[in-house]
Amino acid sequence: MPTKARARALAAIAVLIGALSLGSLPSFALEFRIDEGRNINAFVRGGPVAAHLVLRSGNEPRILVVFPAGNSGVGLWFEQTRAPVAWTLDGPARAITRTDAKGRKLHGIEAQIVANVPALEIGQAVLSSVRVLRDYELNAILPQEIVVKPLVTRSGISWARDRLDGAPGYVLSIEPLDGTNVTANALASDGGRRLRLRLVALTGEKPLTALDERSLLTGEARKDERSRNVLEFLSYEEKYLAGSWRFDTYFGRDTLLSMTLLAPVLQPQAVESGIASVLARLSPEGEVAHEEDIGEFAILRNMRENRGRRDTPLYDYAMVDDDFLLAPLAAHWLLDDARGRARAVQFLARAHEGGRTNGSALVRNFRWLLKRTAAFAAEPEYRNLVGLKDGRVAGQWRDSREGLGGGRYAYDVNAVFVPAALEAVDRLVKSGLLEPYLSTADRRTLRRARAQARVWSTKAPSLFVTTIPADRARASVAAYAASVGVDEGAALASLKAAEVSFPALSLDASGQPIPVLHSDVGFALLFGSPSPHELSQLIEPISRPYPAGLMTPVGWLVANPAYAPKALQDKFTTSNYHGTVIWAWQHAVLAAGLSRQLAREDLPRAVRDELEVARTRLWAAIDATRSVRTTELWSWSYTGGEYRVEPFGQRGVDEDESNAAQLWSTVFLAFEGRRWLGATPERRPAIRTEASAARGRALSRSGLAQR
Repeated sequence: MPTKARARALAAIAVLIGALSLGSLPSFALEFRIDEGRNINAFVRGGPVAAHLVLRSGNEPRILVVFPAGNSGVGLWFEQTRAPVAWTLDGPARAITRTDAKGRKLHGIEAQIVANVPALEIGQAVLSSVRVLRDYELNAILPQEIVVKPLVTRSGISWARDRLDGAPGYVLSIEPLDGTNVTANALASDGGRRLRLRLVALTGEKPLTALDERSLLTGEARKDERSRNVLEFLSYEEKYLAGSWRFDTYFGRDTLLSMTLLAPVLQPQAVESGIASVLARLSPEGEVAHEEDIGEFAILRNMRENRGRRDTPLYDYAMVDDDFLLAPLAAHWLLDDARGRARAVQFLARAHEGGRTNGSALVRNFRWLLKRTAAFAAEPEYRNLVGLKDGRVAGQWRDSREGLGGGRYAYDVNAVFVPAALEAVDRLVKSGLLEPYLSTADRRTLRRARAQARVWSTKAPSLFVTTIPADRARASVAAYAASVGVDEGAALASLKAAEVSFPALSLDASGQPIPVLHSDVGFALLFGSPSPHELSQLIEPISRPYPAGLMTPVGWLVANPAYAPKALQDKFTTSNYHGTVIWAWQHAVLAAGLSRQLAREDLPRAVRDELEVARTRLWAAIDATRSVRTTELWSWSYTGGEYRVEPFGQRGVDEDESNAAQLWSTVFLAFEGRRWLGATPERRPAIRTEASAARGRALSRSGLAQR
């Protein structure tokens, strides 16, 4: 090595050693910010550190730092202030590694922050699972086992404790700077100056294995730096995180829908790690896990349920939509995508934790699907649809109390996901890929998938059809427009003199439709093959201007209760989590579905033109809201004849809060212009070739197939 090069290398090593001795990492692979409304969101990921700092301004200021490791976090809530507080971040946060009093490594961040007020009263510090932080933020509920008192010294105030099982825990410390003083109850500056603070936040939870951009995205992915950053922050070999700050862990539905839309631009490893994370968490019967309780939240639950202070993960199987999303994704990857097809035999034979293969897990899910959908196939009445589980008020992506308007049978699950799943099972079974994992009974059971799919696809959608006579529709839209304070002109003009017909959001317990217009028809475009007439019936109602349809200049709403009774309208407002609000990924579902249908070659010109008009209007809204494209959702206000975006969860009346980084809001990376890269002219037929059958027989003989 030349002398100068050697000198530079030695100097670099010296800098690295010096930095590590100070407990900091000299660089990080990922650092970005998303400032939204009253929130500063700073993301850092590098080495063993992944952290999201949230500085909340306003009259209820707070500081949060959450970590994907163990879905853990620390937070400090301040007492309500008379004047609004405005935080600033003085330079980027730094990734650091420190040791606790027992010599164990903790990973986190250090940041210098400034508040534009001379004093803040300390309210409550919380160090635990993000689930605990969420509960405290929403309901001020705090388990007494995790409460910790502050330690005040001349250098500042800190909170620190081990995890409840004695494992490395959490640290939050605030060091006053430039004349700021601290007590156990307050932060105050000399002479009425701004508060300047050094924040340190650490977790002892085991770091996840990061997927970086090179192992995540192909060269075809959209050149959108913000979406790429968010996706990278949320992507790990063990799992994808649903969103941050509130959902820094696995959600089955979010993973499956995100993989479905992103698959065209994901590297094979990235797709397969997502599918494998779902397979590894299936119930013994084959249901897909919705969410996981891990880290200290698992310990708290195990303690409550008399299993001791154990961190054994616990899985939630209460949702009913995610169970039917696995099969379509698996069929697409293993049969339709050339990359997945080439790796299919090896992927299915790969064992996940516990020793069971991906192939045997997939068959377990398929076995459950056929059993769960058999009753409706035999007797297609509403009672035999897939309903919410007993005691639950939610069971699909609209998982709030008001999300389905009191309904028990969701449109998307029954009219779209079930038939799509059954068709996917049929294709995979016929392909021969699953032969090594099928018992004689499995072959007999799964052979019924095609027949059951036919009943579901022809009988279930008709149960949701809602028709409003023309006069009543116009009166309803006019009255609703007046009640919510928006202009009615364009909406009424779009109705003309025709009746309004659309699929209901859900059916109630007696099978009656809940007459709320909704965006879930996008799933029918993405997963189904509606006839040209059915396509027109699905698209026309939602593409009308609000409040006749879903279309506004700041996004297409996920729900519109204009045609519903007043009592139901009150459950779907701009402050409800699934009310008259906009979710970014629902834009993407509609956009991808429109691309998929426009790739068909059997559409009449009139229907094709209708779809093109809808796509143009949709993308006008998507392009107008690029500033919030990676967030979970947003709301709106209407003043002076204009709509404007309002960050959700920051107005004091919103029922929850929006994540700044959401996994399924990154799916626009799979679009080239306005075209979804997953849209192809026709679906590749699932044919069981002699080659695939031979591979299956060889695998079976090799003993790699495990049941």
